[in-house]
Amino acid sequence: MLSYRHAFHAGNHADVLKHAVLLAVLDHLGRKDKPLTLVDTHAGAGRYALDSAHADKTGEWRDGAARLFGRDGLPALLDRYCRAIAGFNRGGPLRFYPGSPLLMHGALRADDRLRLFELHPTDFGFLEKAFAAGDRRVVLAREDGFRGLRALLPPPSRRALVMIDPAYERREDYAAVVDTLHDALRRFAGGCYMVWYPRLQKAESKLLAGRLIELAPPSWLHVWLDVARPSPDGFGMHGSGLVLFNPPWTLPRDLAEAMPVLVDRLGRDGHARFGLDSHMP
Repeated sequence: MLSYRHAFHAGNHADVLKHAVLLAVLDHLGRKDKPLTLVDTHAGAGRYALDSAHADKTGEWRDGAARLFGRDGLPALLDRYCRAIAGFNRGGPLRFYPGSPLLMHGALRADDRLRLFELHPTDFGFLEKAFAAGDRRVVLAREDGFRGLRALLPPPSRRALVMIDPAYERREDYAAVVDTLHDALRRFAGGCYMVWYPRLQKAESKLLAGRLIELAPPSWLHVWLDVARPSPDGFGMHGSGLVLFNPPWTLPRDLAEAMPVLVDRLGRDGHARFGLDSHMP
């Protein structure tokens, strides 16, 4: 099944959390003067026009990125995120939203490499257009990112950040995430891995973070944000979360400052809340 299109959801509350953390990790890893391999296993279209029919149909960005964009007095992690989004809008109003591939590309240095996987034919076509300039540091592949990742680990650089955020439109995706991370740790235990997941009423969603932490990575961080009470009928995404393996040591402190602000700015009702836990020996 390949029905999921992120264009309907670009810039929503889940993207805010995911991309704010992604930028913090990229900044941290970029401080070391050694080559870095970046991988996005489910890259999507790369860039999204918020005035498109897809984005306008749901308007999810209005309750996400738009609630932070252009605001003053934000914690450092959120201010960094807003500055990055503003850069893709050339300082003007919020009309375009960059996906993870473009945020990763913006962090590339001369010796870094970026590998992007996307299976959906339409989104892969848009991804190709987003990288039409032909940057030799970037390689695109229209294939399943779970499988493609295996061939990249361990990377020649011996330093890597891997972003894993499938659509979870199939129940099998949850098991595939766990299996992929288990294999990745076996091949390259020192990599930085970042897994996004939706907060749903499904058992698979509720159990995923615990199953990942049970893989016993050297260090880990789990952060989640609920923007509303779960729907009584059990449908719909009321929040999202991230599990990171080998995260930056500064990230727990930065998130402890930023998450209460996200609850305040993105919360839709009195049940908005967050969770943050980590093990970093």
